[in-house]
Amino acid sequence: MAKQVEHVSKISAVSESRPTFVAIGVFDGVHLGHQKLLQNMTDSALKEGARAAVLTFYPHPISIIQGRRDRLYLNSLDERLRLLEKQGLDLIITLPFTDELRHTRAELFIEKLCQYLGLYQIWGGAFSLGYNREGDLPFLRQLGQQKGFSVHQFEGMVEFEGQLVSSSRIRNGLREGDIEVVTGCLGRPYRLIGKVVPGDGRGRRLGIPTANLSVWEEQLLPATGVYATYTWLDGKRFYSAANVGYRPTVSGHSLNIETHLLDFDGDIYGREVALEFIARVRDEQKFADLDALITQIKEDIVIVRQQLK
Repeated sequence: MAKQVEHVSKISAVSESRPTFVAIGVFDGVHLGHQKLLQNMTDSALKEGARAAVLTFYPHPISIIQGRRDRLYLNSLDERLRLLEKQGLDLIITLPFTDELRHTRAELFIEKLCQYLGLYQIWGGAFSLGYNREGDLPFLRQLGQQKGFSVHQFEGMVEFEGQLVSSSRIRNGLREGDIEVVTGCLGRPYRLIGKVVPGDGRGRRLGIPTANLSVWEEQLLPATGVYATYTWLDGKRFYSAANVGYRPTVSGHSLNIETHLLDFDGDIYGREVALEFIARVRDEQKFADLDALITQIKEDIVIVRQQLK
């Protein structure tokens, strides 16, 4: 039976105050570095007979501080929580990041953790929290001496191909279409979840039907191009060739995500699917005519089969 994890969206809503180890951060992507930190923390909490908790923020602090409205996130909040649940935690606090929270003094924030969680130990990498990032490592350690908690700066950083794993590196990898780096840092394929919506039907008329996906407008997309992907439908995995782009050969103007499920024929309009990116096949191109496009797509499908088998 899966471990029961308590979810709350306010610190004051935690069911009880008892000795708690807490990791504080956004944890966007829940990549291998996040996973290692949380695994070490939960192991330490278990040895101490303490509760293991994570405090994450949504929306992302930089979207409030910088007023960003571009595609930023590596996964939806629901997906982030699903991934966090797998880390052996007892408690997940999803704190709305507001302008009011942004201006909360570090000491007041910590006092709430002490009062409602029974704060025993704070875990993290590079520390700074509270207004003007005043809650740095020396500040928190001094405060901990007064209030009876300790601070653990986790230094077991994870590398992939000689460079540090981070959410920023994953975002850069996606923008460059470097799926190998993205997968290596996440420890799993990058995933988009979306609903299949009607398109213009051109793919079916050409004999290569595609499912057009409507995905969350704030999740970061891989660079435009053709990809070898897995498409998940009703718990079943299908080989697929996906295109992220503007379809210049047919004078497309809006960004589309479409996937052709290999060896599949069925009506899946309105259904939710998950698209996992395995390898990049090529850049998006403009072809002289539809015949040239069809020829290239058929060649792409051959490559996709080779990449996925």
